[in-house]
Amino acid sequence: MAESKYGKFIVTRPKAAMAQRKTDFSKLSMYIDEEVVPGAYYFMGNWIFKVPPGGAPPEEHDHDFDEYLGFLGTNPDDVFDLGGEIEVWLGGEKHIITETCAIFIPAGLKHAPIYFRRVDRPIWYFATGLTSLYKKEIKK
Repeated sequence: MAESKYGKFIVTRPKAAMAQRKTDFSKLSMYIDEEVVPGAYYFMGNWIFKVPPGGAPPEEHDHDFDEYLGFLGTNPDDVFDLGGEIEVWLGGEKHIITETCAIFIPAGLKHAPIYFRRVDRPIWYFATGLTSLYKKEIKK
């Protein structure tokens, strides 16, 4: 973004370390944290184009911060139509998602894996939390 007083707050590409996460089934389109903009909270946006192998993320984990996950369909005639099916695990419970939704995950709640079981149209998947850098604790 052009040099200006507030242009630094407009981020058009993920930080270099995250930009490498492009695959044949997804593409990271947004990633911001305090390393990109000092004082920013973590935010990630990822396009899912087809069913990825394994979970995304594959392992159950938790955080010391609250987190939101969002899954948005891309049907302009029905914004609630996810255009696919996602299996999301929260606290050891399996949930099947077939509609656009936001999921609130309180700090300390074990969650994942997340399986994209069916992708009929691109799904936009985002995650954000009130933390400056993303970190997770994997529970074995």
